[in-house]
Amino acid sequence: MTTSAAIPSGPEGAITSDGTVTDRLVEANQGYAAEFTDPGMDARPVLQVAVVACMDARLDLHAALGLELGDCHTIRNAGGVVTDDVIRSLTISQRALGTRSIVLIHHTGCGMESLTEDFRHDLEMEVGQRPAWAVEAFRDVDQDVRQSMQRVRTSPFLLHTDDVRGFVFDVRTGLLREVDPA
Repeated sequence: MTTSAAIPSGPEGAITSDGTVTDRLVEANQGYAAEFTDPGMDARPVLQVAVVACMDARLDLHAALGLELGDCHTIRNAGGVVTDDVIRSLTISQRALGTRSIVLIHHTGCGMESLTEDFRHDLEMEVGQRPAWAVEAFRDVDQDVRQSMQRVRTSPFLLHTDDVRGFVFDVRTGLLREVDPA
C-alpha cells in the first residue's frame, strides 16, 4: 500500500519541497477538480446505510467495505464511539436523508485504549478550562462497541434501530470481526 508517509518533511511535519501539508492538499484538489465531473447524485446514500468509525488514518473504509462514492454516510471520530454529536448526525442521516442501517466500526490498536479521562484534567491544567466533552476512552474494544450499539438502539431520536451492527476492524489483517451485542 502506498501512503504519503514517505514525503520528505521538515520541522513539525511541514512539507519541505512544496510548502505545508495544507498547501499540498489544496494543490491536489486543483488536479482533482480539473478532472471532476458532477456525478449527478444527491446527498441520500444509495445503500441507505450510515457507517460510524474511528478517525484512525489506517482505516480506508470505502476500500475495506467495498463502497463507492454515494453509497453511504460516513461519520468518524476518535474511537468511533457514539457520542451526542454522532446521534445528531445519525438522526439527520435517517430523518432527512433516508438511511435505515447503521454499521459501527472500532479497530484493534486504537489510541483510545491508552487514554483515560485524566486527559481532560490535564487539558484543564494546561489551558485553564475544562473541556465540555468526555474523552470516551476505553480498555475493552468489544465492550465499547456494545456500548455504542446500545446508545444507538436506545436513542429516542433515531427511527431505525433494528439493523445496527458493530464490528472490530483488525488493522493487521484488514478483516472485520462482528461483536455480539449481548
